[in-house]
Amino acid sequence: MKRRLSLGTPFTYLVVLFVIGVTVVPLLFTVLGGFRTNAQINNEPVGWPSPWNLGNYTDVLSSDVFWQAMGNSTLISVITTALAVGVGSMAAFALSRYTFAGRESLYTLFTLGLLFPLTAAALPLYLLLRELDLLENPLGVALPQAAFALPITIVILRPFMAAIPGELEDAAAMDGAGRLGFFWRILIPLSRPALTTVAILAFVTSWNAYLLPLLVLSDPANFTLPLGVAAFQSQFSQDTARILAYTAASMIPAIGFFVFAERHIVGGLTGSVKG
Repeated sequence: MKRRLSLGTPFTYLVVLFVIGVTVVPLLFTVLGGFRTNAQINNEPVGWPSPWNLGNYTDVLSSDVFWQAMGNSTLISVITTALAVGVGSMAAFALSRYTFAGRESLYTLFTLGLLFPLTAAALPLYLLLRELDLLENPLGVALPQAAFALPITIVILRPFMAAIPGELEDAAAMDGAGRLGFFWRILIPLSRPALTTVAILAFVTSWNAYLLPLLVLSDPANFTLPLGVAAFQSQFSQDTARILAYTAASMIPAIGFFVFAERHIVGGLTGSVKG
């Protein structure tokens, strides 16, 4: 039996092709541009490398500055992810399994946090971090990033945890497990898809963050990769090919991590919506 195409099908394909063009084409331009020379880019801004030049990527990957920035980004992203997932899972547990006065108002407050932009808090946040002596410190970036990651973490985890049957908690109580035992031994393992989702989102968001590291970090030795890319562009403003290679090399870890974990994100979000 032949499938009948609706009027919306061609439009859907056009939208998909447009999204692919907007997202994939700039990535390909950046990656391929790193394999070209400045002369090739000047003569033909859009084109294939001919011949392929590996020198730009070799120079970038052999640079201690690049690997130092990658190490800083990795450290900050790992701390941010651990804090966001750890604190967010405990908050979602309380908001989903406990009944107390003001629970829904508190959850609404976290939901409204999704609408609060970092730019609005930039000045008071900088002054607070300065008073706490957290400038030029990875924690000065990781702690605020974890705080800003909490709303989406709780919004995803709460319905997922609420959907877990109460009979499991009653059975755990009969076996002698308290609320914390139920949380660690049963709720956390069953919530693994949602936890993986929020961990990936927190890690990728932290890895790509630019404004907050710019506020906190001024020493090039402490720069994250986004700041390193900006500094590299300023230093080698005339070397377009090398800038493209540096930018592509800094994007590959986050893109690879996101592509590898994409199915976990879909599974976690699907479970949260069903919950």
